[in-house]
Amino acid sequence: MINIKHFSLFSIFFAFIVIALGAWTRLVDAGLGCPDWPGCYGFVFFPTSGEEIAIAESRFPMFPYEIDKAIPEVVHRYFAASLGLLAIAQMIMAFRTNTTRSIKALTTFLFLFICLQGLFGYLTVSLKLLPIIVTGHLFGGFITLSLFFYVFLHTSGILSKIHVPQIRGLAFTALIALILQIFLGAWTSTNYASLACADFPTCHGSYWPNMDFKEGFDLFHEVGPNYLYGQLENDARTAIHYMHRLNAILVALVYGLLVFRLFKAGVGQLASALSIVLVTQISLGIMNVVFVLPLYVAIAHNLVAAMLLLTTLSVLFITRKNNC
Repeated sequence: MINIKHFSLFSIFFAFIVIALGAWTRLVDAGLGCPDWPGCYGFVFFPTSGEEIAIAESRFPMFPYEIDKAIPEVVHRYFAASLGLLAIAQMIMAFRTNTTRSIKALTTFLFLFICLQGLFGYLTVSLKLLPIIVTGHLFGGFITLSLFFYVFLHTSGILSKIHVPQIRGLAFTALIALILQIFLGAWTSTNYASLACADFPTCHGSYWPNMDFKEGFDLFHEVGPNYLYGQLENDARTAIHYMHRLNAILVALVYGLLVFRLFKAGVGQLASALSIVLVTQISLGIMNVVFVLPLYVAIAHNLVAAMLLLTTLSVLFITRKNNC
């Protein structure tokens, strides 16, 4: 019989798939592959026949139909909706089995949060890829994954016997640095700034290129008819991209110290996992620049960021005052 531990583990893998599909949708510029929500040009699925395509384009004349962009958007939506069904099933399972009050509360919050995530999905389309909304939607995917992971940690007991409270402050600092880095990565993607610096380690041949931070980090700038392909000037995109690079150095330093402290505390397996994920993520970021944003490398960059987040949460879990 499937218990909540196994169910939450399956949901974690499914959440990774949803994150990958979201990255795929953004990277192939399919965020407006369906200009309406929750349907696609008024259809339950994407139009396929010539007659359906003609109807679709008559409904949305400002958005010519492209099936190559409609498919990623529809697939992402249905997988995300399925993740919501998994959250409902997990919540029901928690209330029908002998679980703690904290697990019941956590699964309920997870269900409510996925409903909020659905609202952000609607706003992403209705507000025509407004960067702050798209960034929030991406963060929501990471939070959803983290909540499923916390259910698994609490129900599996996999780390309950490890207790290293002395590094809690450092682990929390690492988490804050990572959250900032995830924001900068999302802001880079949603503002189409991933290729603003085409060289590495310099940017436009300089270690301090021309940058417009005011425009680049205006969280509520206008999007015009829509924000597909972005509207920022090159200096603004450069500022976004370069800040993502600079904060990566901070992340590497903080995590390097955290790995050292974990090894010193005798938690070698977790320290090794953290270092492997960190090095992989940095390598993928460099490859994105050097090889001009290959699709599968860019998707992997999103997934490994999620893995780094879960590994960091594991470290925080073992630093809790009470692991019962």
